[in-house]
Amino acid sequence: MSFPHIRYLIVDDNEVDRIMIEMLAANYPSLSLAGSYEHALEALEGIKSLKPQLVFLDVEMPGATGIELLRTVRDIVPMAVLITSYPDFAIEGFELSALDYILKPPTEARFAHTVQKITEYWELKQKSAAYDVIVSEETITIKQGHDQVRLPVGDIVYLEAMQDYTKLVLDGKQYMTLVNLSRFLEQLPLKRFLRVHRSYAVAIDKIQKVSGHEVAIYNDILLPVSKTYRKALRALIL
Repeated sequence: MSFPHIRYLIVDDNEVDRIMIEMLAANYPSLSLAGSYEHALEALEGIKSLKPQLVFLDVEMPGATGIELLRTVRDIVPMAVLITSYPDFAIEGFELSALDYILKPPTEARFAHTVQKITEYWELKQKSAAYDVIVSEETITIKQGHDQVRLPVGDIVYLEAMQDYTKLVLDGKQYMTLVNLSRFLEQLPLKRFLRVHRSYAVAIDKIQKVSGHEVAIYNDILLPVSKTYRKALRALIL
């Protein structure tokens, strides 16, 4: 079985936290440690010289923070994952195109979810330099090189933001478009989809129920609902 080869850096002022990420990452053949840094400024030099595909960034560090470092390197590092004790920092991270964030202390299950997202994004990104998309009222046509795939809009279960891409999830299938989630939603037919999180939008006719901070959609798929979008979602189903 072949694995994508993803070289990563860790930037965290806490040695124990750095070791924890290394131990978790060691379980995945696709991840290869390129460097580990205590301070953002020395990490900046490492990123420029080593050119990793992925960085794990602690948000709060003395001197320059992980957010500040991400602002500096976001054009040269394809993927970034924030590691923080405070989930509020995730919002700013997503605005800077962070792929994911992990709350401290990281668990094996949560890290596995992040690795799945990293691997999926990287594999899809390598398949094509561009995923052109044409949207009409009832169909979406995705052009991948010389191939075209036509999808009924009604078959889409949910959409997931993956940095500059949007992943379309159908029943058992998924596709990528080289359009960010906000722009993609603007192209879709009105009143067919609802954003429930910075990273997710759901097909309204696939919603089953809303409970707490989650929405259950087609086939009992659970997606998070952020505070920003909760009111609109509840108004829709009441």
